[in-house]
Amino acid sequence: MNKENMNDKKRLLIFLGLTFGLSWMWFFISNPEMTLWNDLPVNRQSFVCLGMLFPLIAHILTRRITKEGFAMSGEGSMRLGITFSDRKWIFFILALLLPWAYTELSNLIAIIICPDLYDKDHALMTGVDKRLIPLIPINAIVTGAIGSFAALGEEAGWRGYMMPGLMKLTGRYRALLIGGVIWGLWHAPLTCIGHNFGTDYPGFPFTGILIMCVYCVCIGVILTFVTERSGSVWPAAILHAVNNSCPSILAVYMDPAKSTPTRVLIAQWGGMLIGTGALALAVIIVWRKTDKEAVNS
Repeated sequence: MNKENMNDKKRLLIFLGLTFGLSWMWFFISNPEMTLWNDLPVNRQSFVCLGMLFPLIAHILTRRITKEGFAMSGEGSMRLGITFSDRKWIFFILALLLPWAYTELSNLIAIIICPDLYDKDHALMTGVDKRLIPLIPINAIVTGAIGSFAALGEEAGWRGYMMPGLMKLTGRYRALLIGGVIWGLWHAPLTCIGHNFGTDYPGFPFTGILIMCVYCVCIGVILTFVTERSGSVWPAAILHAVNNSCPSILAVYMDPAKSTPTRVLIAQWGGMLIGTGALALAVIIVWRKTDKEAVNS
């Protein structure tokens, strides 16, 4: 390993050490009793979620320690700059719409796996106004776009620092796999209190941590793609925030009480991984095609 690679590895390890150390310390400080997520009051949940900011804080601290500078855009930058030239605006639009597409697909697959989940009257029973159901994705997109400042805390770290560093060391496709697993493991303290998947499933919490790692690999491909193509972490932050807002019409017609918990879990996990995995595969195909064209040009 040459000196430059050793320096790249050292920077990456500093970033990961700071990110995991600060984040996990915060998750413990904000919830020292390890109270389950659904038992936490909303204000405490928001307090715990401030941990999303630490990948960005670790990014800034790492650059200060390694003296890399704080350029906003360009090679080796923080990727915080925004430009709409060269049709880069397309990736901001995709960031708003893609979560709706793969979330709806994921829910459709879940219903196919477990037809009992679907109940056309479930929305009415939960008090949702039928006239407002088509507006659910729009509400999620608007809410997500506004909430992207919170998601920036993660994306400025993962896509703004970790992924470029991993790609330099391992190449794109290994980096996507390794980076997704790292990101999934970072969620472990939250998964252990039921934030991501609840607590009522076989192998809790280890099964949930494993599923989270696989999911983070899949969605990490999509987030890295929009970051690389736009040259900015902002599309990833927007996509992340819209994703967290759950933009799905089908979701209001799904009633988990209609089937057994195990079947519902398999359907939901299967739909989530197949839906995001299918889009991740499409992204990789696009990447390979453009890479091949670049070599042949």
